[in-house]
Amino acid sequence: MTNSHILVHEFEYREPASLDEAISVLSEYGGRAKILAGGTNLITWMKMEQVAPECVINIGKLSELEGVSSQDDQITVGPLTTIKSLLNAPSVQAEHTALAEACAAFGSTQIQMMGTVGGNLCNGSPASDTVPALMALDAQLVLVGPDGERALPVEEFLVGPGQTGLRRGELLRSILVSRPRPGSGSAFIKISRVAADLAKVNAAVALVREGDHIVDCHLTFGSVGPTVLRARKAETLLIDQPFSAELALEAGQAASEEISPIDDVRSTAWYRREVVKALTHDVLQVAWERAGDRKKEEGSRDQRSGIKGPSIQASRIVDYVSRSAEREIELTVNGVPHRLKVKPNELLLNVLRERLSLTGTKYGCGIGECGACTVLLDGRPTLACLTLAITVDSSNVLTVEGLEGPDGRLDRLQEAFIEHAAFQCGYCTPGILMMSKHLLNENPTPTENDIRDHLKGNRCRCTGFASIVRAVKSCTTTDNR
Repeated sequence: MTNSHILVHEFEYREPASLDEAISVLSEYGGRAKILAGGTNLITWMKMEQVAPECVINIGKLSELEGVSSQDDQITVGPLTTIKSLLNAPSVQAEHTALAEACAAFGSTQIQMMGTVGGNLCNGSPASDTVPALMALDAQLVLVGPDGERALPVEEFLVGPGQTGLRRGELLRSILVSRPRPGSGSAFIKISRVAADLAKVNAAVALVREGDHIVDCHLTFGSVGPTVLRARKAETLLIDQPFSAELALEAGQAASEEISPIDDVRSTAWYRREVVKALTHDVLQVAWERAGDRKKEEGSRDQRSGIKGPSIQASRIVDYVSRSAEREIELTVNGVPHRLKVKPNELLLNVLRERLSLTGTKYGCGIGECGACTVLLDGRPTLACLTLAITVDSSNVLTVEGLEGPDGRLDRLQEAFIEHAAFQCGYCTPGILMMSKHLLNENPTPTENDIRDHLKGNRCRCTGFASIVRAVKSCTTTDNR
């Protein structure tokens, strides 16, 4: 049985300093290498022994591939833009609501802050959240490789489960989304078992409204076939027709006949067909109402360019490390600098616990589902079980031990957890504390819904979250007045 607390497989490690170098290295290795961006999928697959690359190529420090920029006619998204940064981009929130909603529905808060939109696209998962929204918005992908650049619609990029149209040596360079036409509206809806889970079914739509008619419509679904699917027959029923609830239900029936769902651990084919009928109605209704409310004033457009997510920490570029070699990294943990030699397959979690004796950060599921190993890496929540230690050179790490003041006094949040009995066995508590600390740093006055949403990736097996929410709420600036 796989031990998810360690990464058994050994591999060579490359860290290119430029996009051109990344293409060259990827071309050299071909199918024997895997690209590391956010790592939330790749490290999990490697731990579960589903993939065993000869080389891992870390492109996570190529700042040229990060950020969201707005132009007159489109937004450009770098593939290293995290899901959370994409969600927070003003141009996305203002004009591409379906994409913002897809990002908000994407896994846990930790996964949103680690995972990248490029990684989500290139995984080729039929259960992706961002891909249906990007397809509905008719996004174009710019791919770059040894033979130069080429553009490809998202729909043509998807080939099969886990398969994409990337050629040997190619990387995703950017994602282009056109600004919506006047009268446009979009929406995304997802049904899953729990909040931080893959979709049973998701649906996205982008439509254009003129008077009481739909004049254009893209309707897409995830987790209902071998790839994300566009329901063209349902679209044909809608286009050039006056909108009504009855028409939306008719389109839902047509869509349910276009999909090819399967039975799996998350749902049944029968349920997916049935729920597509309802989701189609609901997502169309929301997008239609938004199209009617939309005010297309040129002066209100966000013309700022270069809207960035959290900046990637500058560090030394590691050209090559063989599978059996060690590389020295510099790491500041809880304010204390450290120099450590690590192998490419060593995890940050193991370095913290076994090399630095900081055992407050817990071993949990080992695949990013429980949140027990959460630390703050350069201020951002990070799952230490899915982070290669070699990638965090020159970074700052805060663990639960670092919440304590230099005089030994507990952090106010720790005291609140004690006062409100916000734990039982305490095993999951360090991860919850770190996530709560980040929330309060980012938003000093969160609502109960904000708290519950931020903690959706943390599992507590002993108790409910009522006392945890009360403890965090007691630390807000509103409750402390």
